[in-house]
Amino acid sequence: MTVLQRDIMLGIVFITGITGFISGEFVMSTILFALAAILSNTFLKWRQPG
Repeated sequence: MTVLQRDIMLGIVFITGITGFISGEFVMSTILFALAAILSNTFLKWRQPG
């Protein structure tokens, strides 16, 4: 998976979380925001050398 594909996937998860929050699906949006945060931290660690 390339860096661009990871960034696109993270963006989709985040946008879906915002949409879920606006529509009132607070549990699902919380899960999606948590998933976005975990993926973001994981991807940042993968990008760091060493």
